[in-house]
Amino acid sequence: MATLGETTAQAERNWPGQVQGWVDRRKPVAELKCVEPEALPQIAKWLVGDLDHRLAGLIVEEQHSEWEFRYLFYLEGQAGWIHTIVRLPLEKKSLPSITPAVHAADWHEREIEDLFGITFEGHPLLGDFILHNELWQEALAPMRRAFDPAAALAERKPDTEWRPRRIVQDPGAFAMPVGPIFSGMAESVQFFLETVGEDVVRAFPRLFYKFRGIEKFAEGRSVDNCLLLAERFAATTAFAHAWAFCQAVEAICRVHVPNRAQALRVFLAELERFRHHVGVVHEICESTGLAVAASQAAILEEELLRVCGSLAGHRYLFGLAIPGGLSRDLSDSACVAAIEECKRILQRLLELDQMLRYSSSFLDRLEGVGIVSPQNAREHGLVGPVARASGLSDDLRKAQPYGGYEKFWFSVPVGIEGDGLERLGIFMGEAVQSVEIMKQIPSILEAGKVFEPATIQPGVALGWCEAPRGAAFHWLRLGTGGLVERFRLITPSFVTWHGFHLAAEKFAFQDFPIILATFGLSVAENDR
Repeated sequence: MATLGETTAQAERNWPGQVQGWVDRRKPVAELKCVEPEALPQIAKWLVGDLDHRLAGLIVEEQHSEWEFRYLFYLEGQAGWIHTIVRLPLEKKSLPSITPAVHAADWHEREIEDLFGITFEGHPLLGDFILHNELWQEALAPMRRAFDPAAALAERKPDTEWRPRRIVQDPGAFAMPVGPIFSGMAESVQFFLETVGEDVVRAFPRLFYKFRGIEKFAEGRSVDNCLLLAERFAATTAFAHAWAFCQAVEAICRVHVPNRAQALRVFLAELERFRHHVGVVHEICESTGLAVAASQAAILEEELLRVCGSLAGHRYLFGLAIPGGLSRDLSDSACVAAIEECKRILQRLLELDQMLRYSSSFLDRLEGVGIVSPQNAREHGLVGPVARASGLSDDLRKAQPYGGYEKFWFSVPVGIEGDGLERLGIFMGEAVQSVEIMKQIPSILEAGKVFEPATIQPGVALGWCEAPRGAAFHWLRLGTGGLVERFRLITPSFVTWHGFHLAAEKFAFQDFPIILATFGLSVAENDR
């Protein structure tokens, strides 16, 4: 596999005069600066198609005199990042789309078009994405520095002629709307299921009904205030996102997190992953109508929430991760007690798994249903358990190690079938591995402090983690006075919702809620 230096040198040879390469010798990061924006699609296609890199996302910053477009790619099989950068004068608001070459960029570019008013030339579909046209007008660009929310509300001009996008035009075809309002605790999301009979021909998810503008809200705030936003925009994965944010702050401030805090962060992250995956199992059982199995899984999830509350003071682990370490220490004995309880819960989960696999009615609803092929999973850039069920082994804990994960032995469950049953197996397998990681903590848990003060200073850095639903990235720029100038969130739910339609299409209407449950995604984590 080529080194970062070799990759940048090859890019300069491939596009002479159009690309300038630079490698940071202190850390595995390289930059490819596109002097000519027209080279961007070819470079992206080369990185993903020829070098098998993964697109993490797109970061746009409106600086004082220019735009900066930063496409993040990370390597598979070795640590390293490639930032492909394009800079344009502020008066120019368009650049070539890479979506025709790298389909995983589709939603990233649509998001930027809606929020910044940037046109991506050659993109097959722009507009009516985050800012729904029946509610807001196009070209609102709420992430621009000059955006005035009061004026936007006063001059609001929704499209009264808006109609759902239709693809299926056969005689008798119709679109069945599902949502955005559901019974129970389901979040606000809408699906248009197009059909000419009983099978879904096209599934069109319509998210962002609860879009909160976290990135805009973070501007001008202190690090502590921004941490609250990072931690609480998606409660079920609070610790993972807080940790990713803290990593960005710690990189800017050059803080060395104490060894004890690093080990305890891993412990808490795996406890959160275990609890999250048990929750997904509960939802899958509920979606298939197995009331007893769903109740059993719900009891296990509740017991894990109580373990979290007893150990850390909050059922969803709020307030623990802070820049420099942890806000409180966890005693060795408390960790051991939590591990023993998790082992007992895991044993009961595995017993439930065995019973489910002997239930023919349950298996019939998952096996061979909601299939996402390995090729489609890669083309759409899927991450986390959903991607691993379709043969993609990416896991940032191993692909881009962080926070001390290199000290632990664990395996990453990977399937190939890509159906609902395979996804259930991945959630179960990852739950087992989370407990295995937690069991290793006491043997490496050193005595000492769990917090190293950070002196907040200007700078920019990327923080990342393998959240329960997959790869999460937090880009942070701090300005004068340590206030946030840019906070960019790329979440696993946003990335994986992009490919949800692949699983729903070509299957019956009654399969839809089950397929939805096997993805285990969050609307809140998407709608940030």
